[in-house]
Amino acid sequence: MKNELFSIGPFTVYGYGLMIGIGIIAAYLTAESRAKKLKLDPEKIFGLVLWCLIFGYLGSKILFCITVIDEIIADPAFILHSLQNGWVVYGGLIGGILGGYLYCRHKKVNFLSYFDLAVPSVALAQGFGRIGCFLAGCCYGRETASPLGITFTHSDFAPNGVSLIPTQEISSLLNFINFFILITIAKRKKAEGQVGAFYLIFYSIGRFILEFYRGDLERGSVGSLSTSQFIAIFTLIAGIILVIVSQMLANKGVKAFMVGPGGTAWQAEPEKAEAVKAASDTQNSDDEEPSTDDTPETEEEAAPEDAGEASEKE
Repeated sequence: MKNELFSIGPFTVYGYGLMIGIGIIAAYLTAESRAKKLKLDPEKIFGLVLWCLIFGYLGSKILFCITVIDEIIADPAFILHSLQNGWVVYGGLIGGILGGYLYCRHKKVNFLSYFDLAVPSVALAQGFGRIGCFLAGCCYGRETASPLGITFTHSDFAPNGVSLIPTQEISSLLNFINFFILITIAKRKKAEGQVGAFYLIFYSIGRFILEFYRGDLERGSVGSLSTSQFIAIFTLIAGIILVIVSQMLANKGVKAFMVGPGGTAWQAEPEKAEAVKAASDTQNSDDEEPSTDDTPETEEEAAPEDAGEASEKE
């Protein structure tokens, strides 16, 4: 596995960056396509992705700095040296969700609807991202004698010449499976927010288990658990709560959680709603106007009476 794929002059294409780019593009196109089918505004997807990326990067970098705080205290310049590498996925997820929430608040649209729209694309992007991890050699597994083990020879991160558990490929496969499962759930969901909730549940369980087989040490720890395992406990609980609460509130008729025409996701945009209302008002006013054919008939009927009265007077 080699991270440097090829070079064009002074420009070098790295496998990790390429896979991240492919993942982002695939996520964007998938979300935009599904937005049209779900009666959401596809024009908002670009802004949503941009906000999620910015906040996701910041969250990922902040959590990474927390896990290596001792090294930063010893050498503050370590932060500058790690700008091009050193991220924590959970930090990116938390930051991305926060960015998506703030964007939806800014655009005055239902966050839960766009949350459900986005998370399958997030799983898809993660699948490609883990392929990038495999090419770079980061996020590697423990040593193993299994015939399924992989051996790196040109990695700057994983130990070279040692058979390791292929945690990157396993994680990539789980994310792709998660993508297809979430797409299926999205077609059958009973409340807004449930697709996002199941994403949190599935990813948390998979990540918690897979962490036991990771071999890289720069992940931080909380007691006997890795930082990601510790966070996974809370995201799992949050996902379970969201599934239950969203269903309860949808059953009570809370529009933010309702799926279909009764929910906020199906409401027209403010500008479109005003245009539709204006067109409806115009049509109603036209229907209320008297027919122009009635006026001549009334005048014609009145004319003989006027003539008779005139002759009597004469």
